[in-house]
Amino acid sequence: MLKLTDVSLRRGRKLLFENVTFQAHAGQRIGVIGANGSGKTSLFQLLLGELEADAGTVHIPRGSRLGHVSQESPAGPHTALDHVLDGDRELRRLQSAIRRAEHGAVETEVPDDLYGRFEEIDGFSAESRGARLLHGLGFQPDEYSRPVDAFSGGWKMRLNLAQALMCRSDLLLLDEPTNHLDLPAILWLESWLRHYRGILLLVSHDRDFLDATCTRIANLEHGAITLYEGDYSRFESVRAEALARQQAMYRRQQKEIRHIQAYVDRFRYKASKARQAQSRLKMLERMTHIAPAHVDSPFRFRFLEPERQPQHLVRIEAGAAGYTQTVLRDIELQISSGDRIGLLGVNGAGKSTLVKALADGSTLLAGERRVSRDTRIGYFAQHQLERLDPDRSPLDHLRTVAPGDRESELRRYLGGFGFQGDRIFEPVAPFSGGEKARLVLALVIRERPNLLLLDEPTNHLDLEMRQALGRALTGYDGAIVVISHDRHLLRSVCDELLLVHDGTVLRFERSLDDYTQWLDERSAEQPDGSATTDSAPRGNRRHQRQREARRRQQLKPLTDRVRQLESRLSECRERWEALGRKLAEPELYTDDSRKSELTSLIRDEAELKASIEELETLWLDASEDLERAQSPEPS
Repeated sequence: MLKLTDVSLRRGRKLLFENVTFQAHAGQRIGVIGANGSGKTSLFQLLLGELEADAGTVHIPRGSRLGHVSQESPAGPHTALDHVLDGDRELRRLQSAIRRAEHGAVETEVPDDLYGRFEEIDGFSAESRGARLLHGLGFQPDEYSRPVDAFSGGWKMRLNLAQALMCRSDLLLLDEPTNHLDLPAILWLESWLRHYRGILLLVSHDRDFLDATCTRIANLEHGAITLYEGDYSRFESVRAEALARQQAMYRRQQKEIRHIQAYVDRFRYKASKARQAQSRLKMLERMTHIAPAHVDSPFRFRFLEPERQPQHLVRIEAGAAGYTQTVLRDIELQISSGDRIGLLGVNGAGKSTLVKALADGSTLLAGERRVSRDTRIGYFAQHQLERLDPDRSPLDHLRTVAPGDRESELRRYLGGFGFQGDRIFEPVAPFSGGEKARLVLALVIRERPNLLLLDEPTNHLDLEMRQALGRALTGYDGAIVVISHDRHLLRSVCDELLLVHDGTVLRFERSLDDYTQWLDERSAEQPDGSATTDSAPRGNRRHQRQREARRRQQLKPLTDRVRQLESRLSECRERWEALGRKLAEPELYTDDSRKSELTSLIRDEAELKASIEELETLWLDASEDLERAQSPEPS
């Protein structure tokens, strides 16, 4: 059992939490959430004995084994498997003692006793268990015996995670364990953690990961730690209900619900029968319920409407992409106005390579890249965080992309991304990874792109900023291509998925929720050497992509018609809401001097209502035409 009683903790002058009392028992998996700087990492340091509480007591039973992921990058000539096995200290101690006893170095210990304990801890299967951990986290069998020094930084952190899982711990502390994982590894880790028998404390900004693994949520907020039963979605519902009891918050909730509901209504009738499109519709509907839990978020921004919106943005024909060697071949891909595409595939499959080919052609080794004259690309990738000038402030950076804007406008804009007060004038050098990511996103959005290319945009972002980004992307009118292991973002933003696998780029005809099943099927087929899902001859794959490109081209007039009507509907609804706010003013009905204004507003409201009804009829007809055209062609 883990027990905290009246615990208070400070870091410098800042009080992180005060008089905190809670306990946890074996089998409970607790998601630890809170804004950046609320004390999540400090709580872990407290439990590990690296910090001392300023008041209160922390009780962890004597002899309890604590597992955690080392933040130091491992080094040395020892093998990957040996590094993982080092996570079980008792195993290593017994192995050493047995070796010494077998060689007569220790005469006081009886080897039979050592072997008995070794069998009790399942030591004879330790290497196979370690190998399973490495396999689940994406390592290939021939890499188990490679020296640790041979791996890159991200893969070394996977080794540290495997080492933590190897520990037969009673209390497991995981701080953002998915940061260096691709989606297949995240799905495997979810399954492993669901079977963990000890106490799990998990810090994560991935809501789907929290939902899949956690039985309770510990929310660090306002100097307190509050425990909620259930997963993260349940926490959102309970928190929304609590906020709704505050009248000031209630009004903001209703505004947020109407805002999200507008996108649900817009998308409902245009969503094709494709499984991912239907999955996105369900996610948009769900957003109307979870939005109230985030009305007090410090982040609130939206995408500015692109100045121009050409029909065809970027096209790659007969492309091959890579660096010194070809990673992707036979690329046939066109990005058009309004496309919302998510890229799936394991790390190293070529997703980032494809996005760079779209962004500037830097990874295109063969073929042709065509870009419309009016295409304006906004490209976000993790390496761009390093391109920020460390000596310049957020305001200085923003002035470079919006030189004509007043300082008050720039400050208000940065405030929507969580930069307040003097923070906007401070050099970015000491900023956290999350703050730098928010700043780069702010710069990309301010340039008003009509094509967004996002490569893992949610890395370093906390839950509230992820929610705000998803909300903003939902209302974005341009085209989107996104790489992300955040499944909530993919579900809410994308209505089409492409699979980057085995050197090819193909449409993924299933929904995101089916991706796990696809991975299992592929894994089951590989051991006996049978063909995988993507084992069709190369020529057939190329013809398939060409057919898909032609089909999208044929559908383009219908798609554009639907989107034009959507845009007009959106404008009318905004005017309708503005009229509604004016008509809700009590003075309008009591001030005789405003009678003519009232009459005019009522007339405008009636005309606008008729226009909306007419546009909705046209929109439904256009959506039905598109739906019929998108129906599978007869074979």
